[in-house]
Amino acid sequence: MAVISATPTRTQSSALTSLSPSRALKLLPWVALGADVLVVTLVSLAAAVLRPVLPVFDSAAGLTDMLDVAAPLMAFGWLVAIALLGGYDHTVFGAGSEEFKRVANGSFLAIAAVAMVSYFLKYDLSRGYVALAFLVGIPSLMLGRYALRTSLKSARRHGVLRHRVLIVGDVEHVDDVARVLSRETWIGYEVVGALTPSSDVKETNHGVPVLGRSADAAAIFVDSEADLIVIAGGGMGSAEEMRELVYELEQHDGEVVLAPHVQDVSQDRLRMRPVGGLPLIHIDKPRAAGATRIAKRVFDVVGASAILLALSPLMIFAALRIKLHDRGPVMFRQTRVGKDGAEFGCFKFRTMCVDAEAKVAELQAQTGSSALLFKIKDDPRITKPGTWLRRFSVDEIPQLLNVITGDMSLVGPRPQVAAEVALYTGRMDRRLRVRPGMTGLWQVSGRSSLTADEAIRLDLYYVDNWSMVQDLTILWRTFGAVVGSNGAY
Repeated sequence: MAVISATPTRTQSSALTSLSPSRALKLLPWVALGADVLVVTLVSLAAAVLRPVLPVFDSAAGLTDMLDVAAPLMAFGWLVAIALLGGYDHTVFGAGSEEFKRVANGSFLAIAAVAMVSYFLKYDLSRGYVALAFLVGIPSLMLGRYALRTSLKSARRHGVLRHRVLIVGDVEHVDDVARVLSRETWIGYEVVGALTPSSDVKETNHGVPVLGRSADAAAIFVDSEADLIVIAGGGMGSAEEMRELVYELEQHDGEVVLAPHVQDVSQDRLRMRPVGGLPLIHIDKPRAAGATRIAKRVFDVVGASAILLALSPLMIFAALRIKLHDRGPVMFRQTRVGKDGAEFGCFKFRTMCVDAEAKVAELQAQTGSSALLFKIKDDPRITKPGTWLRRFSVDEIPQLLNVITGDMSLVGPRPQVAAEVALYTGRMDRRLRVRPGMTGLWQVSGRSSLTADEAIRLDLYYVDNWSMVQDLTILWRTFGAVVGSNGAY
């Protein structure tokens, strides 16, 4: 699969004629500032309107004076505090939690500043007004930034608002980085070419054109109209060479990004510790043990019980549809492999014909499908009611019983049959270190549209980087994936 389809292979001396990167990227901080100004203005007015209606605190200060003097100053100071803490730095947009942290910290700084100024100047500021403004304003600012990020990611998936990127490194490391950037299009990195220690190779295995030698990185950076250079493994011969590249790119407003040979490790497990000018990256131990603790178990039982109660009418309707269709059994109980290799009976609403299991080998031979995570589109074994049951994952609701009994979890790698587990190679058996889940990371990242290798990779990422926040995020994303029936069949 080629990363670049429109950019031909070129030599160092050739100027690339493809379109220059969108200059709208430089406007992102200003767009964010405009959105924040709108939010702060609206919440300031709303607080002034609601203060007399909700007299939470008594104040001798009149609201007219508040609007004329204190409100504009407080709103201005609020925005300045966010700016001082880097809330409009172009590096925080598009990914990670840093943007939201800076907005929150700037808001708390503004609260502290308002309190201190009011105290030292003995200004009788309405506490009710301040409380309402910040209680409504902080969540509103977060929602505004979330909306901006969502719009930015959508635009990048459609090929706009992207950074043009050169990757410097040996061919293998270039491909490692290119695969990630081509898969995660939302981050907005468009790979325009690669630079390797030797320019003998014209194109990498992943389809990235080699534009020249890494020693000529600065000159090729200008010709390619790139925004930044990603340094992968084998890209620079020494620290001095790296330092010189940074100096040369400074003249062209270029950025340098280091891509250490570390993949599928969450940000929470990484710690940067500079020692004598050498940045050392510490990687914490995998967190599979955390996914088996009592807190997650309590969350599973309470959550599964509540969902089961809420969806009971839907379950009754589904059972009637299945029974009236072919008079066969309503439930399907299949032996699956759970935590630590223990087998259990996994419950599902039956969506296939009664003899579906006997046809698996025949279908695998006909379609050439992998026996690992076996699924095919337009499966002839699926019944008419089974189509909509699968499309909206209604067939998996009975697995809430497995969650309550402790065989499964609400979130985790999907349980597989013994024949699939027998095909595991390398570290794939790490999936079995946690309870299998009703939903998981690969389900909300494409469901059945992903390849088996991609699904396994996401499952291993979940196991090694488990956190309760990640579980809650996956559950939230599951709702959107199910409603939109994305990748389901």
